[in-house]
Amino acid sequence: MQARAPGKLVLSGAYSVLEGAPALVAAVDRYVVADATRDATFVTDELKEAIRLRVMTRPVWFDAAALRENTPNGESRKLGLGSSAAILVASLAAAWPRLSDEAELGSRLFPEALAIHRAAQRGGSGIDVAASCFGGILACRIATVGLEVVGVTMPRVAFEAWACRQSASTSEMLAQIRMFAVTEPAAYRKLIGDARGGAEAAVAATEPSAFIEAIVAQRTALAELGARSGTGIMTGEVDALHACASAERAAFYPAGAGGGDVALFLGLAASSEGFRARAEALGLMRIELGLGARGVHRS
Repeated sequence: MQARAPGKLVLSGAYSVLEGAPALVAAVDRYVVADATRDATFVTDELKEAIRLRVMTRPVWFDAAALRENTPNGESRKLGLGSSAAILVASLAAAWPRLSDEAELGSRLFPEALAIHRAAQRGGSGIDVAASCFGGILACRIATVGLEVVGVTMPRVAFEAWACRQSASTSEMLAQIRMFAVTEPAAYRKLIGDARGGAEAAVAATEPSAFIEAIVAQRTALAELGARSGTGIMTGEVDALHACASAERAAFYPAGAGGGDVALFLGLAASSEGFRARAEALGLMRIELGLGARGVHRS
């Protein structure tokens, strides 16, 4: 049996979601494919955890190439589209017995996949698991137990995704942020509070301009958090392009933890030729991604 699970983009709530803020996450139209009739050629930490917990009896074959991008020199690099979650969800879906109601697949898989992913990652919000299971655009908030997930409609803004020159390690960046929270707790609380305010405003926004303002507020707080903690959430290229985007009443910011991977342009209109030329000159590459893709499904 084959199954497909989508990757994700974090549109709002990066870092602050771990402190109670709502995050907006979108499933994207790039999928991991898993096939239970074929033997695995690689086993991720999440799949090892699933086997340890006896949720799966054996790892299955998967292909996550769609969540990577080939550079002009022919190299393949990750894009930060939640491949570990998508691999886990697709693999579980392929390995599980067929359900009488396939529409329930995502909701049946979600609690198991969330627990496995958090155990393997030693924490994390789990919003990428939600995107892979349910698809669409979701507002997620960490609950006392599990994760609260609600489907939402985002204001109609112009959206572009750009692959940065470098990949980033979310786990390493989170470790640095946690260290900063311990060594400078007052500064951390102030900055994460500002980011949380922007995340709350983004979920509440009904107009494109209000949504972009909420994104800019988060970006400002996270830029200072990255600078103060030495994390480098905003790369030099992302900062330079945000200055260009601001002149177009738009925002340019990382999708998720930052430090590379994918950055997003959000505006009232598509980016200008000048912006796109500047982005390409800085080594970024436009990638085609559709938001609100279908969640996990089998064939």
